[in-house]
Amino acid sequence: MVRSTACEILRWTVRASWLVSLGAVVGTLSSGAAVAARNAPRPNVILLLVDDQGYGDLGCTGNPVIETPNLDRLHSEGVRLSDFHVAPMCTPTRAQLMTGVDSLYTAAMNVSSGRALLRRDLPTMADLFARSGYRTAIFGKWHLGDIYPYRPLDRGFQTALWFRSSYVGSASDAWDNDYFNDRYRLGDDLQRFEGYCTDVFFGRAIDWIKERQRRGEPFFAYLPLNAAHAPLYVPERYRKRYESLLAGRELKGARRESLARFFGMIANIDENLGRLETMLRETGLRDDTILIFLSDNGGTVGVPFYNAGMKGSKTTLWEGGHRVPCFARWPSGGIGGGRDVAGLTECQDLLPTLVELCSLEVPRNARFDGMSLAKVLRDPNERLPDRMLVVQFSRMESQRPKRNDAAVLWGRWRLVKGAQLYDLRSDPHQDRDVFAEHPDVAARMQEHYDRWWAGIEPSLDRFQPSVVGSPQANPTRLCACEWADVFLDQGRQVRIGERKNGVWHIEVDREGRYEIALCRWPREADAAMTSGLPPHVGEDGASVAGVALPIAAARLRIGDHDVRMDVGAEAREAAFELDLPKGRTTLETWFHDKAGKEICGAYYVYVHRLPEAKTEAAPASEE
Repeated sequence: MVRSTACEILRWTVRASWLVSLGAVVGTLSSGAAVAARNAPRPNVILLLVDDQGYGDLGCTGNPVIETPNLDRLHSEGVRLSDFHVAPMCTPTRAQLMTGVDSLYTAAMNVSSGRALLRRDLPTMADLFARSGYRTAIFGKWHLGDIYPYRPLDRGFQTALWFRSSYVGSASDAWDNDYFNDRYRLGDDLQRFEGYCTDVFFGRAIDWIKERQRRGEPFFAYLPLNAAHAPLYVPERYRKRYESLLAGRELKGARRESLARFFGMIANIDENLGRLETMLRETGLRDDTILIFLSDNGGTVGVPFYNAGMKGSKTTLWEGGHRVPCFARWPSGGIGGGRDVAGLTECQDLLPTLVELCSLEVPRNARFDGMSLAKVLRDPNERLPDRMLVVQFSRMESQRPKRNDAAVLWGRWRLVKGAQLYDLRSDPHQDRDVFAEHPDVAARMQEHYDRWWAGIEPSLDRFQPSVVGSPQANPTRLCACEWADVFLDQGRQVRIGERKNGVWHIEVDREGRYEIALCRWPREADAAMTSGLPPHVGEDGASVAGVALPIAAARLRIGDHDVRMDVGAEAREAAFELDLPKGRTTLETWFHDKAGKEICGAYYVYVHRLPEAKTEAAPASEE
């Protein structure tokens, strides 16, 4: 996609004063330099991203109960970014991390609602490692697009063990996944894996890394875990340990069982990190491997118990919503020693940092919103430049981002929603608004934000389309999690039959005859559209029952077609055959009861471009 519009030219122009170019250090390598970089010894990279584990959910950051000896050891051996920030929600953080670009510009700025698809024209971290001769793999939560061409296997990962959407058990995930003995996607093939989710992802990553070492291949392993995201399912032994450790403690609003489960999930992560560290030592890979740990947003379940003195949690603009732990270690590369790097840093910085540390090849037109931290990570005498950062994302309740719904960060200052100013040096909990006392500071920060917003705002309504009919993925299943600006992403929402509807933005890859099947349940549930379902009972919990809906008719509108059909009591889907031209369009669906009243949209739609030789069925009735 070529940036040719006036508004996009404006975006890059107004950001010129603060955009960090790759420049001479990490710029495009000449062909000779590229060959030399490929042949030179370079570090391996393991990037461990945890989900919903806040700054205060570690022993090394002061939590008085949780035991994280392996994370604490990594903290003591590495370099800590002590003022490190992400987005207050998981998808935008992942978009920033994978591209080095601000999340609002990547289009992947929300957990669902049609705003979780990463722009196709932006190279990812995996793309850059792969083009530079590394083997690449992901094990866990991708959350930047469920279907072609947004899947991890489409975005630079040569090996991908992953699940769809926001968490294990989401609306788009394999039906009845519950953290134990689940079905995940290996590439795009759904396979069952025995064991607890975190154990599976670490175990497969360890096996893959050992194979890379055996073959003498440099590697980039991305471990974005679903833990410790809800639902809080965990093996019993971890839960029971923390029930015992929390006994008799005043929890100040935290629920004891939930906290025990949450801390147990983190303890399991820590134990698995110990397995990974043992493998790195035994294989001799430890010294030549960059290991980075961070979290994707501020804390959740643990916040009422201990939040390291910060206000706020996940989805908030307070410090506790976006300041997270981040530390890195590379023994042979001079990154270690258990020291802190002061100054503002953000997850957009990690990709340009790895580009420099690993001598990665970068496309000529690539630009990063983050900056390389390579020098400050290696040299204790280096200092970060003075800089301002913006934290903004797309909220579930108001999906199109609004001007000033952001936090601007500058040294000790925090400008919140353009109207409140806090001095963290004297007020780390952000209790006292000093906007009126420091109008000059607030004005400078607002000016920075206004320039930033002018470059971002024109692209906010450009939804990335779901692609159908491509030879690379045919048929394609659409899920309600991609309804534009409508939130329906949770498996529970499907089960209770939430009365919502929305529009898919789609791109028909090639013209032809298409079958489009509208479903209330995913096909794998094998249930009639009108039927309910019993709760799914798993090893450590149960889902809610599936509610029956009185569906009597289905309607589909796509492009110039507006068609409907009656639905029988035993029907599992309502399938239409239509001729579609190539190009961008929208797709809408409706389920109606016998009286013609709308119930909801189809939560799942299966789109199949039919073989040209197929005999055409009788056309559906047009409305």
